[in-house]
Amino acid sequence: MKDLVDSFLNHLVVEKGFSTNTLDAYRNDLSQFVNFVQARPNASKDGWGQVDLDTLTSYVSDLRGKKSYRDTTTARKVAAIKSFFNFLVEEEVIDHDPTELLTAPRVGRSLPKYLTEEEVEKLLDQAVKEQSPEGKRDYAMLELLYATGLRVSELVSLNVEDVNLSEGYVRCIGKGSKERLSYMYPKAVQALKTYLLDTRRLLLSRNGSTGKRGDAGPKEEKAVFINQRGDRLTRQWVWAVLKSFAKRASLNVPITPHILRHSFATHMLRGGASLRHVQELLGHSSITTTQVYTHLTTDHVRKEFDRSHPRT
Repeated sequence: MKDLVDSFLNHLVVEKGFSTNTLDAYRNDLSQFVNFVQARPNASKDGWGQVDLDTLTSYVSDLRGKKSYRDTTTARKVAAIKSFFNFLVEEEVIDHDPTELLTAPRVGRSLPKYLTEEEVEKLLDQAVKEQSPEGKRDYAMLELLYATGLRVSELVSLNVEDVNLSEGYVRCIGKGSKERLSYMYPKAVQALKTYLLDTRRLLLSRNGSTGKRGDAGPKEEKAVFINQRGDRLTRQWVWAVLKSFAKRASLNVPITPHILRHSFATHMLRGGASLRHVQELLGHSSITTTQVYTHLTTDHVRKEFDRSHPRT
């Protein structure tokens, strides 16, 4: 059974271009389902042909009851199973899809949390105070996150060759291996320029590294953002940096790199950017994903209405 799961995961990479993080989520969800099916008292050796609607509903009940998963988690796991069985039908491994009548918990889309413009200013003002090499790196990193709305995975995946300082943009690879250009405002360009031309070289030199290809000797590191050892930063590192600066800036709100992405989108829409342009800047494949931010700008629209309408 697990061999077919591996084939499906390979299909997601080769045909769909799924990211490593998404692939890991599918692998974990399907491995959990395989274990459940194989542990069933009436499990047979028919492989995936043995799975029927009763098995599926029992699994969903186990997720929601015994394991007490939230509806959002359960819905994600059900979606992974549905995709997998659709693959099995397309590959003619089974002749019908037992998930056709399987329902997942209804999950309402919650409004994303974001920082106000004043809170973002406080965060960046705190970061710019740090004058150590690591501090200058972190400041450039935060300016870039807010300037572009990059996902944290996209940020840590950036290579030096992806940066165009003269034109003020970075080239990133988003979900589904889709490439896009993300533009920067002047302060972010300057922060990144200072980091790349001075600070990053200093961090590399501490470890006998270079940012350039050589025949032998110092190792080459392509990553834009590196740690004290000259290695690419991790997502967890970025989270820790952001939380540290938020605490020092006395921001009494839960903060993550994705909140800066939400803040970028919200502030762009409030500033007059069109929904379609924000969709492109965020790298959303569907505009319905971007539309959630329109709810966050309702108060702004109301104020503009009250200010502008001749009868108000």
